Amino acid sequence: MVDSLITVFTEPLVLASVATVLGLAVGSFLNVVIYRLPLMMERAWRRDCDEFTGKTPAQEERFDLSVPRSRCPHCGHMVNARDNIPVISYLLLRGRCRACGAHISLRYPLVEILTAALTVVTALHFGFNWQALFAVLLTWSLIALSFIDFDKQLLPDSITLPFLWLGLLLSLFDVYTDTQASIIGAAAGYLSLWSIYHLFRLLTGKEGMGYGDFKLFALFGAWLGWQSLPLIILLSSAVGAVIGISLIMFRGRDRSIPIPFGPYLAIAGWIALLWGEQLTAWYLRAALPA
Repeated sequence: MVDSLITVFTEPLVLASVATVLGLAVGSFLNVVIYRLPLMMERAWRRDCDEFTGKTPAQEERFDLSVPRSRCPHCGHMVNARDNIPVISYLLLRGRCRACGAHISLRYPLVEILTAALTVVTALHFGFNWQALFAVLLTWSLIALSFIDFDKQLLPDSITLPFLWLGLLLSLFDVYTDTQASIIGAAAGYLSLWSIYHLFRLLTGKEGMGYGDFKLFALFGAWLGWQSLPLIILLSSAVGAVIGISLIMFRGRDRSIPIPFGPYLAIAGWIALLWGEQLTAWYLRAALPA
């Protein structure tokens, strides 16, 4: 029975279909994480400040990833199950609240579609195995981190650190790399950007990146080994240049407004997760022809 089930899931069409449905559902949840987690952190910071100053904290309603239920930000209408079906509900409602008709951001279905697409690509790349399972989990975390960082210039430790430790644990079983490469990669990833940060601040008096970027780079070092770090930093720079110039040209983004580095690191790390060995081999062949 188990063997038959495994055989079914190894079929690319079945695997892609399951990954699509799962990705859409998780994408809907990631929308909640992207919106609520920074607010949860802000509330926690306020409580800590009140406690430190001896101020009595204000009574607040419970607010986390499950409570309260999703509501329209304009009229407060509670979103019911039929209006919470990924992508489909948005299309049926024509992008508007059922109660007040206010416009619903296009980002919600786009995050769901993006999550589904990357889940399918990741699943088909690795096949039906443990590598695919953990790669999909990492992919989902990178989507959440990227959007949160783009919105708030923040990479929450509550996402980054557990996945950093998960990468180190996976190295015990050689899932993506061996333990030695993983430990060195985590340390080198953090310390390399940490050193660049302090050197840049010393020379310019400005902060070029945040500590969350160090931890995210360390995460990729833990998952993929120290050998992947040069490729990731090169890819992130290229991705950052393309996206940054596009934002300035097509959206008129003020050049003085900082653009977070986390999304570029996340994109580069995801590419390295799937095609890092092929890209490195291609680069070596191009740079060092026989």
